[in-house]
Amino acid sequence: MKLNTKSRYAVMALADMARFDGKNPVSLRDISLRQSISLLYLEQIFLRLKKNNIVKSVRGTNGGYIISKNINDLKISDIFYALDEKVKTVGCKKESKKGCNGKSSKCLTHNLWDELDLHINSFFENKKLGDLVKRKESRNQ
Repeated sequence: MKLNTKSRYAVMALADMARFDGKNPVSLRDISLRQSISLLYLEQIFLRLKKNNIVKSVRGTNGGYIISKNINDLKISDIFYALDEKVKTVGCKKESKKGCNGKSSKCLTHNLWDELDLHINSFFENKKLGDLVKRKESRNQ
């Protein structure tokens, strides 16, 4: 199963933004310090998030980034898609006749992993960024 650090860090950073300040711009430096994520890596991630209208940048002394969508509508899967990422449990393409092992047919367990793929991606499709913030707040009470 593949879910790279770019996807995980993007979700962490956006949850950080939503939790600490949903209205005012948040600097990547602050996120970097709070979440222990490389500032350079965050800059790369946020370029893609901005390009895909997940965040907006604000210039100036109090500048930074704001989330451009309502966090209760922003699906975790939208964040992954903005980064050209998708959780994959199989190494081959679904539409291909060839399997992950390079042979002319799919492996015996292909359908199992393919079904898991559907469950995982459905999970992320149904989870919103706001769910993460609410869950964290309810634990702290």
